[in-house]
Amino acid sequence: MISPTQHPVAVPQEVIDRLKAISSGSLTTELFRRGLRQCFLVGLKALNPNAAKFAGEAFTMRFIPAREDIDTYATLTPYPNPDNLQWEAVEQIGPGQVLVIDSRGDISSASAGNVLLTRMMVKGVAGIVTDGAFRDGQEIAAMPFPAYARDVVASTRLSTHHAADLNVPVSCAGVAVYPGDILVGDGDGVTVVPRRLAAEIADAGEKRDILEGYLVKRIASGEGLYGVYPPTPQTRADFEAWQKAGAREEDITRIRAETANG
Repeated sequence: MISPTQHPVAVPQEVIDRLKAISSGSLTTELFRRGLRQCFLVGLKALNPNAAKFAGEAFTMRFIPAREDIDTYATLTPYPNPDNLQWEAVEQIGPGQVLVIDSRGDISSASAGNVLLTRMMVKGVAGIVTDGAFRDGQEIAAMPFPAYARDVVASTRLSTHHAADLNVPVSCAGVAVYPGDILVGDGDGVTVVPRRLAAEIADAGEKRDILEGYLVKRIASGEGLYGVYPPTPQTRADFEAWQKAGAREEDITRIRAETANG
């Protein structure tokens, strides 16, 4: 079996942009239909809800527990230090990528703070995700930069975290993330889309968002669940007819816009 890190599939920026506009509900449903039961990073929230939307390729960093004889303040040297992988990650990550930090779910000290996030933001990084905590929460909450974490804490990373690896497979919020996977964030949270499925999920997710919007429209008009949700063959036929009707085009445009802004 080919590892996700072998023979990487090209993912055009156009596909990543399309994934960004798809709701997390549609993404996870389409992944579930393909046998991937849990690709959602449970428990992570955007510090700035007005800067929650993003999509980009994963650049990973793995933390292990800090050790007192290694993780000292002297680690934070004012010059390039290849042993300080946290700084190396911030300098190496490219535009459009997402820094994904495996913090082992430990919120006792920060995975990063606003200085590092500011550096990534001005570089054009798409966002940062950790299953740990950030420091400088008030500052980050005011930044126009997607930043997801479990919590906010003031303690420095050196207290409990040591950056051990870059761009290796990691676990974030209990989900396997491979370098190059596509992460998509919206107001509900973050979904991991395997790279090889990105284009397929973009196609299916766009269609599902429109279908779900149509079904909600019918339920909101007073129809019951049975026969409408999940849709029967007749409901799907009605949906296709609705799509083809020129008078309904404005509804499709509105649903797409609501999804993109959700």
